[in-house]
Amino acid sequence: METLATSAGLELTDVLDDRCGARFPLLVFYPSSSPARAERLGPFELQVALGGAPLPGPYPLVLISHGSGGSPATHRELACHLARRGFIVGVPEHPFNNRNDNTRAESLELLADRPHHLRLVADWFFQSRLAPYLEPQRYSIIGHSLGGYTALAAAGGVPTSLPHQSPDRLARRIAVTADARVSALVLLAPATAWFRLPGALSAVHVPILMVASYHDFMAPYFFMCQLVVDGVPDPSKVDYRLVEQAGHYSFLSPWPAALASPAIPPSQDPPGFDRRVFLAQLYGDIEGFLERHARQQRMELPRGAGAER
Repeated sequence: METLATSAGLELTDVLDDRCGARFPLLVFYPSSSPARAERLGPFELQVALGGAPLPGPYPLVLISHGSGGSPATHRELACHLARRGFIVGVPEHPFNNRNDNTRAESLELLADRPHHLRLVADWFFQSRLAPYLEPQRYSIIGHSLGGYTALAAAGGVPTSLPHQSPDRLARRIAVTADARVSALVLLAPATAWFRLPGALSAVHVPILMVASYHDFMAPYFFMCQLVVDGVPDPSKVDYRLVEQAGHYSFLSPWPAALASPAIPPSQDPPGFDRRVFLAQLYGDIEGFLERHARQQRMELPRGAGAER
């Protein structure tokens, strides 16, 4: 796929969570013709065109769901890469499950709300100033760790509570509503234990790229990924790849050397592992998967459907 944009445009906005009445931050990346400049995003720096002019589309929409206690900024480089290559990307900060406020971590309410956050973000995009630049109302999800759970639940997975999450230790269904607009998933070191019961993923029919590591002890591939391969109705739709040496946080954008510390686990990698080399390959793989999927969808559209909004 040829480079389409001079740079990645960036918009900082927020979305209303209709369940709690609060607004949560959203980073919006898009192909732009404006020149990029160094901008600060929390402690990180990235080259973007803040408020830059969008290039005419249409483009596929991709949402990125961060892990538990994470931050949209930890996926900044992936979002920039995809925006420069012809995607519009939204990266929300999940309320009450982020680095600034993690008060609902592990709660069943959070597990029900996370897929709903993505639905709200997709609704925002298809009603925003960027709506004319988007392809028809479908979107893909990239999820890391608990973001992988979020992606599967949004795509039709039926999660149930883990034993420690209910007083009687019985599995209770978590109330989530699938979004029929979800058209593809990228799962990075996914946390999937909530889909362990038979039939939990039988309604997930979308193509999936799943990448995990042999050395990830936080989301062990032999359990977490196998649930996906065994659970979806058509395993041939899962492009499953295992990598050597990467840690659970190696899928996140690199930390500046001056900020890296053992006290900040997401900044750390296994000894001898080069995160930047790994991510360069990973970003290309994700781009290729999403582009192939988008191309196939365009071929399946009825004539004239691409002009509908």
